[in-house]
Amino acid sequence: MTMTTPPSRREFLSGQVGLAVTAGLASLPFAAQAAEVAAPAPAATPAAPATSPIHVVYHVADGIEQAARAFANAFNHMKAEPNTRIVFVALGSGIEFLIEGTKDKNGNVFADGVAGLATLGVQFRACNNTLRGMKLDPSKLVLEARVVPSGVAEIARLQAREGYVYLRP
Repeated sequence: MTMTTPPSRREFLSGQVGLAVTAGLASLPFAAQAAEVAAPAPAATPAAPATSPIHVVYHVADGIEQAARAFANAFNHMKAEPNTRIVFVALGSGIEFLIEGTKDKNGNVFADGVAGLATLGVQFRACNNTLRGMKLDPSKLVLEARVVPSGVAEIARLQAREGYVYLRP
């Protein structure tokens, strides 16, 4: 007489008995919903090849501390993924870091960090609505900053038309 060991859970579920149990579950009301959740959703857009650069927009709207975090994130981002295309869009009180001479809480001049990131290909955009609202002269901005009509419209355009991923550090 030969002794057989019971099938493993994996063997059981992949065997005939497992199929019968699975078929029985299909009649339950939640089965269709569970199948939708379990099935992978079709991709909205095809995945970019691994060699394609990732495009990221950094939204800076909350002042100096947020800008300092965004700088640290961007430097780390570029170190990890040097092929990344990053655009900072500054509006509201977030525009302060783009004003020539502005310093972080440690006394570091933001213009130096802007220049450093710009050498890595990072771009900086400043909201003209904010400049007008705060009565700031665009000539006071660091050289690397480009003025755009609206910061929020620029963020939306980058996301919708150019496929940028949104980050708000």
